[in-house]
Amino acid sequence: MDIQIISLFPEMFTPLNLSIPGRAQKKGLLKISYLNPRDFTQDKHNTVDDRPYGGGPGMVMKFEPLLAAIKMAKLRQKTLYPSPLVSYLSPQGKKFDQIAAQKLSQRTGLILIAGRYEGIDQRLINHEVDEEWSVGDFILSGGELAAMCLIDSIARLLPGALGHLESASQDSFSSALLDYPHYTRPAKLDGQDVPEVLLQGDHSAIARWRLKQALGQTWQRRPDLLKKHILSEQEQVLLAEFIRENSE
Repeated sequence: MDIQIISLFPEMFTPLNLSIPGRAQKKGLLKISYLNPRDFTQDKHNTVDDRPYGGGPGMVMKFEPLLAAIKMAKLRQKTLYPSPLVSYLSPQGKKFDQIAAQKLSQRTGLILIAGRYEGIDQRLINHEVDEEWSVGDFILSGGELAAMCLIDSIARLLPGALGHLESASQDSFSSALLDYPHYTRPAKLDGQDVPEVLLQGDHSAIARWRLKQALGQTWQRRPDLLKKHILSEQEQVLLAEFIRENSE
Protein backbone atom coordinates (compact mmCIF):
# COMPACT_ATOMS: atom_id res chain seq x y z
CA MET A 1 0.00 0.00 0.00
CA ASP A 2 1.28 3.45 -0.95
CA ILE A 3 0.29 6.38 1.29
CA GLN A 4 1.33 9.93 0.47
CA ILE A 5 0.85 12.57 3.14
CA ILE A 6 0.48 16.27 2.39
CA SER A 7 1.51 18.17 5.51
CA LEU A 8 3.28 21.36 6.63
CA PHE A 9 4.99 19.29 9.36
CA PRO A 10 6.17 15.97 7.87
CA GLU A 11 8.64 15.59 10.76
CA MET A 12 5.67 14.90 13.04
CA PHE A 13 5.22 11.49 11.40
CA THR A 14 8.49 10.02 12.69
CA PRO A 15 6.63 7.62 15.08
CA LEU A 16 5.25 5.80 12.04
CA ASN A 17 8.73 4.34 11.59
CA LEU A 18 8.22 2.39 14.83
CA SER A 19 6.04 -0.51 15.97
CA ILE A 20 3.57 -2.07 13.51
CA PRO A 21 3.62 0.71 10.84
CA GLY A 22 7.42 0.59 10.92
CA ARG A 23 7.41 -3.19 10.60
CA ALA A 24 4.97 -2.99 7.68
CA GLN A 25 7.29 -0.55 5.92
CA LYS A 26 10.36 -2.73 6.48
CA LYS A 27 8.48 -5.72 5.06
CA GLY A 28 7.52 -3.74 1.98
CA LEU A 29 3.82 -3.92 2.82
CA LEU A 30 3.50 -0.17 3.28
CA LYS A 31 5.20 2.81 1.69
CA ILE A 32 4.81 6.29 3.19
CA SER A 33 6.05 9.48 1.53
CA TYR A 34 5.48 13.17 2.17
CA LEU A 35 4.81 16.40 0.32
CA ASN A 36 5.07 19.79 2.01
CA PRO A 37 2.87 22.54 0.49
CA ARG A 38 5.64 25.05 1.30
CA ASP A 39 7.69 23.42 -1.44
CA PHE A 40 5.04 24.41 -3.96
CA THR A 41 4.80 28.12 -3.11
CA GLN A 42 5.84 30.87 -5.52
CA ASP A 43 6.79 33.71 -3.15
CA LYS A 44 10.02 34.25 -1.22
CA HIS A 45 8.28 33.78 2.15
CA ASN A 46 6.80 30.38 1.18
CA THR A 47 3.35 31.58 2.22
CA VAL A 48 0.84 28.77 2.69
CA ASP A 49 -2.01 30.62 4.44
CA ASP A 50 -4.11 33.74 3.98
CA ARG A 51 -6.99 35.61 5.62
CA PRO A 52 -10.48 34.17 5.03
CA TYR A 53 -12.96 36.00 2.82
CA GLY A 54 -15.75 37.45 4.95
CA GLY A 55 -13.44 38.11 7.88
CA GLY A 56 -13.19 36.21 11.14
CA PRO A 57 -10.40 34.77 13.26
CA GLY A 58 -7.60 32.57 12.01
CA MET A 59 -6.15 31.83 8.61
CA VAL A 60 -6.99 29.42 5.79
CA MET A 61 -4.53 27.24 3.87
CA LYS A 62 -4.01 28.68 0.40
CA PHE A 63 -5.47 27.00 -2.65
CA GLU A 64 -2.50 27.02 -5.05
CA PRO A 65 0.24 25.29 -2.97
CA LEU A 66 -2.15 22.58 -1.81
CA LEU A 67 -3.46 21.96 -5.31
CA ALA A 68 0.07 21.64 -6.63
CA ALA A 69 0.95 19.18 -3.85
CA ILE A 70 -2.16 17.09 -4.57
CA LYS A 71 -1.38 17.00 -8.29
CA MET A 72 2.19 15.90 -7.58
CA ALA A 73 0.93 13.16 -5.23
CA LYS A 74 -1.48 11.93 -7.91
CA LEU A 75 1.28 12.00 -10.51
CA ARG A 76 3.55 9.91 -8.29
CA GLN A 77 0.88 7.25 -7.89
CA LYS A 78 -0.63 7.44 -11.36
CA THR A 79 1.55 4.82 -13.04
CA LEU A 80 1.10 2.23 -10.27
CA TYR A 81 -2.35 3.02 -8.91
CA PRO A 82 -4.91 4.25 -11.47
CA SER A 83 -7.24 5.96 -8.99
CA PRO A 84 -5.64 6.96 -5.67
CA LEU A 85 -8.13 8.12 -3.05
CA VAL A 86 -7.71 11.65 -1.68
CA SER A 87 -8.76 11.94 1.95
CA TYR A 88 -8.83 15.09 4.06
CA LEU A 89 -8.55 14.87 7.86
CA SER A 90 -11.18 17.30 9.13
CA PRO A 91 -13.51 17.88 12.12
CA GLN A 92 -16.30 18.10 9.54
CA GLY A 93 -15.60 14.60 8.19
CA LYS A 94 -17.34 11.32 8.81
CA LYS A 95 -16.24 9.65 12.01
CA PHE A 96 -13.45 7.19 11.26
CA ASP A 97 -14.10 3.68 12.57
CA GLN A 98 -12.92 0.09 12.16
CA ILE A 99 -15.15 -0.53 9.15
CA ALA A 100 -13.58 2.46 7.40
CA ALA A 101 -10.10 1.21 8.33
CA GLN A 102 -10.86 -2.19 6.82
CA LYS A 103 -12.10 -0.65 3.57
CA LEU A 104 -9.11 1.68 3.25
CA SER A 105 -6.67 -1.16 3.99
CA GLN A 106 -7.84 -2.87 0.80
CA ARG A 107 -6.76 0.04 -1.40
CA THR A 108 -3.37 0.31 -3.04
CA GLY A 109 -3.01 4.09 -3.19
CA LEU A 110 -4.07 6.73 -0.67
CA ILE A 111 -3.36 10.47 -0.42
CA LEU A 112 -3.92 12.12 2.97
CA ILE A 113 -4.23 15.87 3.48
CA ALA A 114 -3.40 17.10 6.98
CA GLY A 115 -5.01 20.51 7.30
CA ARG A 116 -3.86 23.36 9.54
CA TYR A 117 -5.18 26.72 10.79
CA GLU A 118 -8.93 27.08 10.15
CA GLY A 119 -8.86 24.51 7.38
CA ILE A 120 -8.36 24.47 3.62
CA ASP A 121 -10.06 26.35 0.79
CA GLN A 122 -13.50 24.79 0.19
CA ARG A 123 -12.91 24.74 -3.57
CA LEU A 124 -10.17 22.15 -3.02
CA ILE A 125 -12.57 20.00 -1.02
CA ASN A 126 -15.22 20.33 -3.74
CA HIS A 127 -12.98 19.30 -6.63
CA GLU A 128 -9.99 17.36 -5.29
CA VAL A 129 -11.07 15.56 -2.11
CA ASP A 130 -12.88 12.22 -2.33
CA GLU A 131 -13.74 11.90 1.35
CA GLU A 132 -13.28 13.64 4.70
CA TRP A 133 -12.54 11.80 7.95
CA SER A 134 -12.72 12.83 11.59
CA VAL A 135 -11.16 10.79 14.41
CA GLY A 136 -13.49 12.18 17.07
CA ASP A 137 -15.57 15.04 18.35
CA PHE A 138 -12.67 17.17 19.51
CA ILE A 139 -10.30 19.70 17.97
CA LEU A 140 -6.62 19.11 17.18
CA SER A 141 -4.05 21.70 16.15
CA GLY A 142 -3.80 20.03 12.77
CA GLY A 143 -4.56 16.87 10.84
CA GLU A 144 -1.19 15.19 11.42
CA LEU A 145 -2.13 13.29 14.59
CA ALA A 146 -5.44 12.26 13.03
CA ALA A 147 -3.59 11.02 9.94
CA MET A 148 -1.26 8.96 12.14
CA CYS A 149 -4.25 7.35 13.87
CA LEU A 150 -5.71 6.46 10.48
CA ILE A 151 -2.44 5.05 9.15
CA ASP A 152 -1.76 3.00 12.28
CA SER A 153 -5.23 1.44 12.15
CA ILE A 154 -4.77 0.61 8.47
CA ALA A 155 -1.23 -0.75 8.82
CA ARG A 156 -2.21 -3.42 11.33
CA LEU A 157 -4.82 -4.75 8.88
CA LEU A 158 -2.34 -5.30 6.04
CA PRO A 159 -1.72 -9.04 5.58
CA GLY A 160 1.57 -9.96 7.22
CA ALA A 161 1.89 -6.80 9.34
CA LEU A 162 0.96 -8.46 12.63
CA GLY A 163 2.81 -11.30 14.29
CA HIS A 164 -0.35 -13.41 14.71
CA LEU A 165 -2.90 -13.90 11.95
CA GLU A 166 -5.87 -13.62 14.32
CA SER A 167 -4.72 -10.52 16.21
CA ALA A 168 -6.50 -7.96 14.04
CA SER A 169 -9.71 -9.96 13.79
CA GLN A 170 -9.98 -10.14 17.59
CA ASP A 171 -9.34 -6.45 18.29
CA SER A 172 -11.98 -4.18 19.77
CA PHE A 173 -14.52 -2.94 17.19
CA SER A 174 -13.65 -5.72 14.72
CA SER A 175 -16.92 -7.43 15.61
CA ALA A 176 -18.75 -4.24 16.69
CA LEU A 177 -17.89 -5.12 20.32
CA LEU A 178 -15.19 -3.97 22.70
CA ASP A 179 -12.43 -6.42 23.49
CA TYR A 180 -12.56 -8.85 26.42
CA PRO A 181 -10.11 -8.50 29.38
CA HIS A 182 -6.61 -9.93 28.97
CA TYR A 183 -4.33 -11.50 31.60
CA THR A 184 -0.79 -12.85 31.69
CA ARG A 185 1.48 -14.52 34.26
CA PRO A 186 1.61 -14.73 37.23
CA ALA A 187 -1.87 -16.10 37.99
CA LYS A 188 -1.95 -14.38 41.39
CA LEU A 189 -0.81 -10.79 41.69
CA ASP A 190 -1.41 -8.03 44.22
CA GLY A 191 -4.33 -9.89 45.78
CA GLN A 192 -6.04 -10.44 42.44
CA ASP A 193 -6.47 -13.77 40.64
CA VAL A 194 -6.80 -14.55 36.95
CA PRO A 195 -10.34 -15.87 36.28
CA GLU A 196 -10.34 -19.62 36.87
CA VAL A 197 -11.86 -20.42 33.47
CA LEU A 198 -8.73 -19.14 31.71
CA LEU A 199 -6.51 -21.58 33.63
CA GLN A 200 -8.40 -24.80 32.92
CA GLY A 201 -7.60 -25.28 29.24
CA ASP A 202 -11.24 -25.71 28.16
CA HIS A 203 -11.20 -23.74 24.92
CA SER A 204 -14.96 -23.72 24.40
CA ALA A 205 -15.50 -22.43 27.94
CA ILE A 206 -12.81 -19.79 27.40
CA ALA A 207 -14.43 -18.67 24.14
CA ARG A 208 -17.81 -18.42 25.90
CA TRP A 209 -16.31 -16.40 28.77
CA ARG A 210 -14.50 -14.04 26.41
CA LEU A 211 -17.63 -13.38 24.36
CA LYS A 212 -19.62 -12.70 27.53
CA GLN A 213 -17.00 -10.28 28.79
CA ALA A 214 -16.85 -8.49 25.41
CA LEU A 215 -20.63 -8.11 25.41
CA GLY A 216 -20.63 -6.97 29.03
CA GLN A 217 -17.87 -4.39 28.59
CA THR A 218 -19.62 -3.02 25.53
CA TRP A 219 -22.91 -2.82 27.46
CA GLN A 220 -21.18 -0.98 30.32
CA ARG A 221 -18.95 1.39 28.35
CA ARG A 222 -20.35 1.76 24.82
CA PRO A 223 -24.06 0.91 24.78
CA ASP A 224 -24.31 2.83 21.50
CA LEU A 225 -22.33 0.04 19.81
CA LEU A 226 -24.75 -2.61 21.07
CA LYS A 227 -27.66 -0.74 19.50
CA LYS A 228 -25.99 -1.21 16.10
CA HIS A 229 -25.19 -4.89 16.71
CA ILE A 230 -27.83 -7.57 16.10
CA LEU A 231 -27.36 -10.02 18.96
CA SER A 232 -27.50 -13.73 18.22
CA GLU A 233 -29.48 -15.97 20.55
CA GLN A 234 -26.28 -17.04 22.30
CA GLU A 235 -25.15 -13.42 22.69
CA GLN A 236 -28.50 -12.46 24.22
CA VAL A 237 -28.15 -15.25 26.78
CA LEU A 238 -24.55 -14.30 27.62
CA LEU A 239 -25.33 -10.60 27.94
CA ALA A 240 -28.28 -11.37 30.23
CA GLU A 241 -25.95 -13.51 32.37
CA PHE A 242 -23.38 -10.72 32.56
CA ILE A 243 -25.97 -8.11 33.54
CA ARG A 244 -27.41 -10.40 36.21
CA GLU A 245 -23.98 -11.28 37.62
CA ASN A 246 -22.92 -7.63 37.76
CA SER A 247 -26.17 -6.31 39.19
CA GLU A 248 -26.19 -8.48 42.28
